[in-house]
Parts: sequence; structure tokens; C-alpha cells
Amino acid sequence: MTELERLRELLDREQVKLGINIRQMNAPGSPVYRTGENILIPAVLLGASLLATMYVHTWLGFAILAIGAAWWILKVLPKVRDGVFDRSAAFALSSEAAFDALWAKGVLSLYARMPDGTERAAAKRQDWRAFVRALPER
Repeated sequence: MTELERLRELLDREQVKLGINIRQMNAPGSPVYRTGENILIPAVLLGASLLATMYVHTWLGFAILAIGAAWWILKVLPKVRDGVFDRSAAFALSSEAAFDALWAKGVLSLYARMPDGTERAAAKRQDWRAFVRALPER
């Protein structure tokens, strides 16, 4: 069994948690970045605000912008964040080459609570394979 297969099992059993830098993965050039979910809604809100300002009143344009921004931050961004996490995790766990590439960029981290209560974490500078091998079978 490879380290990646063992890591998948540990993640499924929730013995290890995978950390992902959402900001890095939700940027142009990332394999999981989607322009539409990051640009479309803010562009529509800004356009509606500008049109309301030009043709109705400044305060209406401001209200559309303020309410739209609040809605975007409170309702849409959490869904975008969760989607980026899910796509990133699926991409990272798809192959060792993908996992190694994301690990080398510092996008991924691993965390585990040991049976004795101690905590272990691994990030870019540590070897993720050694981290997975060092975890006890439960």
C-alpha cells in the first residue's frame, strides 16, 4: 500500500485532517480555479450598482452595492470556499504527482491527533510520506 493510499484511508476514517490554502488554490493558474464563480457575481453586482447610480439615484446604487457585497461575503463566499476545498482535495488525492506538486508549493498540510492526545502536523518543510508512515494503526 502506498503512502497516498494510506493517507486516503486515514482521511476517510477522520484520523488525519487535510489542510488546504484556499487563497492559493482559488487563484488564476490553479488547476481548480473557476473564473465564473469568482468574477461573474461581483461583476453583475457592480454593473447593477453603476446602472442604478446613473439612471435612478446615487443612494440606490450605493444600497445595491452594499447589500450585494454583504450577500456575496455572507452567502456566496462560503460556498466558493467549500467548493475550492473539495476540488483541491480531490485533485491532490488523485495522484502522488499531484499531491507532491501541491505539497512542494506549500498548499497542503496534514494534522493528526495521536491516541495519547498529542498532536502532530506536517507542512511544506516536512516529508508528508514520513508523517503518514509514522502514524500508528488504530
